Amino acid sequence: MKKFLYLSFLAFIGLSSCKRQGGSCTSVAEYFAPVDSGVQVAGIKMVDIQTPVGKFKVWTKRFGANPQIKVLLLHGGPAMTHEYLECFESFFPKEGFEMIEYDQLGSFYSDQPRDSSLWTTPRFVEEVEQVRKALNLDSSNFYLLGNSWGGILAMEYALKYQKNLKGLIVCNMMASIPAYEKYNGVLRSQMRKSLVDSLQNYEAKGMYKDPTYESLVIKEYYTKHLCRLPEWPDPVNRAFNHVNEQIYVMMQGPSEFKVGGRLLHWDITSRLKEITVPTLMVGAKYDTMDPNYMKWMSTQVKNGQSLYCPNGSHLAMWDDQQVFMNGVIKFIKGVDEGK
Repeated sequence: MKKFLYLSFLAFIGLSSCKRQGGSCTSVAEYFAPVDSGVQVAGIKMVDIQTPVGKFKVWTKRFGANPQIKVLLLHGGPAMTHEYLECFESFFPKEGFEMIEYDQLGSFYSDQPRDSSLWTTPRFVEEVEQVRKALNLDSSNFYLLGNSWGGILAMEYALKYQKNLKGLIVCNMMASIPAYEKYNGVLRSQMRKSLVDSLQNYEAKGMYKDPTYESLVIKEYYTKHLCRLPEWPDPVNRAFNHVNEQIYVMMQGPSEFKVGGRLLHWDITSRLKEITVPTLMVGAKYDTMDPNYMKWMSTQVKNGQSLYCPNGSHLAMWDDQQVFMNGVIKFIKGVDEGK
């Protein structure tokens, strides 16, 4: 009998415990309460997106419910997937943060139309706005977190729709593709000359899909500047296996070393001052993006902070995970508390 009462007491504590944010209290039961009626589908919702060429659906998945903190994750690529951001599942829910994973149009879990006119930054911005409305996110609770291309999309969204945001987090993405390309050249110059010569031979012939060229890029560049873990996690591998290369090449170009797509001249350096919402810029020592530039960006927005990951690369949420997650969580809590 005593054991039963003890277990019942523990269950009660678990159900009534809560995470405090800005004076509010969200219990465990409330956090995990169903949001949608009917058959439960693990938080997955296919959101209708209206585009200039018709209606499509994009995949989203919600974890938990918190009326004050809702974080929408924007993956990179373009046309990667939410999968490499699954590591947030190990951190945000236990803080009581509601989080939403999302595959942008053209990505693996969403519709993949073939009309090339869809793959522009302004069209993606309008897509994010439609997702926001469908998921009932607003300026009282909406945090937008973007990594790499997702950082471009997050900044562009803020420039047009920041009235809908509570906070912005830009991870591993400079405000200028020309500046990024220049820094990439710096990283490339640090490689051994024989390797650079080999890469140039393949690139001169347009052989970006040659297995040897791809192997060299992965071994000599990705493992040093993209993800430095000795064995890449399953979510990262799945995301790479599911990339929509047609969209990636169209927007980014054929290689990390050869930017040549629609983003070639993208540069919002002079417009950073227009971003007024609380903003965190995240950089990393071994990133493909210049960490000093990332810190500088935090001084250009009106209400900026910076986070530096000394052991991280482009996917610092994996290879400098504790520094990255602790910093991002601290920022979100600070904004929520009005600090």
